[in-house]
Parts: sequence; structure tokens; C-alpha cells
Amino acid sequence: MAVKWTDGHSSSILCLNINKEGLVASGAERGELTIWDGKGIPVGQLQLHKADDVTSVVFSPTCPTRLYTSHGETISLLDVRSLKEPTECFQVNEEEINCLSVNETDNFLAAADDSGTIKIIDLENKKVSRSLRHSNICSSVVFRPQRPQSLLSCGLDMQVMLWNLQKARPLWTTNLQDCEMEEANPQSAGQFFNPPLAHSLSVASCGNIFGCGAQDGKVRIFRVTGVKFEHELGFKGHSLGVSQVLFMPEAYWLLTGGNDGKVLLWDVSSGVGKQQKSPAKSLQRKKAQAPTSTKKDGKPNKMASNEHARILPRLTIEHGEKVNWISCAEIKGSKRVLVADQSSSISVYPLPEA
Repeated sequence: MAVKWTDGHSSSILCLNINKEGLVASGAERGELTIWDGKGIPVGQLQLHKADDVTSVVFSPTCPTRLYTSHGETISLLDVRSLKEPTECFQVNEEEINCLSVNETDNFLAAADDSGTIKIIDLENKKVSRSLRHSNICSSVVFRPQRPQSLLSCGLDMQVMLWNLQKARPLWTTNLQDCEMEEANPQSAGQFFNPPLAHSLSVASCGNIFGCGAQDGKVRIFRVTGVKFEHELGFKGHSLGVSQVLFMPEAYWLLTGGNDGKVLLWDVSSGVGKQQKSPAKSLQRKKAQAPTSTKKDGKPNKMASNEHARILPRLTIEHGEKVNWISCAEIKGSKRVLVADQSSSISVYPLPEA
């Protein structure tokens, strides 16, 4: 059974984030922002200007009291010790922002919006340093751990892109529809009626492995090698769209949340190998074992599908409501998954130890 955190919102909660000190930030419809302690008690609340939906909240990785929030086309910087007026605002996006990500050195902030644009804000000089682009709504953007100049993005154009802040064009692009074509799975025929619109990204702590959740219910795992990435495995995670993916601090444990109301925990280590420090060697070994597999122009090979590996969830949580956001926290010495859905409360579930 879930523990419910209540009395923090009156509207549907859209996003969550947790800082190093265990404080939880939640953003909701109609401009509602709440800060919670680890016991689920609201310790700060704020109604943001214009009452636009709060679509993303991200704590600074270097200063736990600094919180970046997106509401409408605006990014507000807040001090959670005193939730009053924003200490700073950026209005650089032209359409509603869907996702924020700050790099681990806290000097660049990425904001992805409905126009497909990703604005890169130089936080030291307080100005836009780059504008990156998808051809449709950009749903998710994330900086890679240990690589503060590198980020990934995905969108409803079914594209997943790898960027470097030194360049305005993506280093590498993969269309998720190509995954279906190359896997040559008979069950994939129906995917043309349920295209793999990309909703969510998460990068493992090693910085090289990342997961993508899509509208077709599949989770795809990729490995970055230099200036490109390759499809490592894919598996059917949910019966409806995968709204959230989240790598836990343990290298290859992945949480997923779906429109089917389920939250699942996966161990994908067997599919991606365990050599975090030497992904290139691992990749070479995989190619040697599968000489018939080929890959061109960012398209995954047939061997990349994990339909044969039978990855099964380690844990299934029947949450029952469409999942808006998931986050992971350590509460009272145990790991918990926090789930935001269509309601005004946060559901907290226990997780098994690694």
C-alpha cells in the first residue's frame, strides 16, 4: 500500500524533484508549488505568477536550496528557504516549457518547449547561449552525468538526439520508428497506428547508458560511444504510453511509469553489460558475438531488440492512475519511489534493496 502525502496541492501534480538534503519539490496545475520534508509534511508553498501550470522543477546540484521551476513560458529561480517572489526569472522560450535540466556544475540550464526548441541558458552570464531544435514538441531534455557540456533530448517527432554545447546541430540522431523497422518484429506492424512518440529520458550515473520511454509502451536503452549512440535493447514495458523513465543511483536499475497506471522496476544490467568504465570494449565484444548485426545512420540493428532476452520487471506497482512523474528518494534509511498522478497527492511506495 502507498503512503499518501496530502494537503500540499489542490490540483493535479505534474512534476517532482528531490535535493541532496531530502527535500521534495512538487509542481502542479494552476501555478502551485510545494516543498515537502522527508516525512511528507509541506514546509513551504507558493502560487506562481499568472497561475500557469508548473511543468518542471529541478534543484541545483551544487546548491540544495536553489530551485529552478518552469511555468508557462517562464523559468523562475527560487530559494526554498524562503518561498516568496522568485530571485530571478528567464523568459526566453516562446511556447510552454515541458522539461528543465541543469548540468552538474550548475552553469547551464536547458529548457525544452512545445515549439520543439531547447533554449540553453548560460547561468553565469544570464543569457541564452544556444537554441537547439526538434521538428515537433520537445518532451524531455537531460544533461549527462560527468559530462557538463553534453545533453540528450527527445520529442514527439520520434527523434532522440545527442548534443554538445559547442555545436548548434546534433552530434547524433535516431528515429525511434527505425527501431521498429530494423527489429522486424511481427508485432511491430501495429506500431504504425501507435507511433513511438518519445516522452521521457533518463541517463544512468555512468553517463553512457540512457533510457527512453515512448507512446508505443516500449522502453529503449541506448549506449553513448563518443559522438554517437547505439540501441542496446528494447522491451515492452507498458500496455499504454511510457510517460516516465528514471535510472536509480544503482547503475542499471530503471523505474518506469505509464499511462496504464503501472510503475515498474527493471534491472537492465544483463542487457547492457557491466563495464561502465569501458563501454567501447563492451560494444566491441558484443559486435564480435553478433557478426550479422549491422548499423547505419543511427539506425539500430536487428540484434538490438531485447524481445529474446525476456527482461521482466523486478517489481510491479499497480498504482491505478496515469503517471505524471516519478522520483526516487531515501526516506528513513530505505529507498522509496514517489509517484505523481492526476490527483493532488503524492503516492510513496517502498523499493527493494539492490
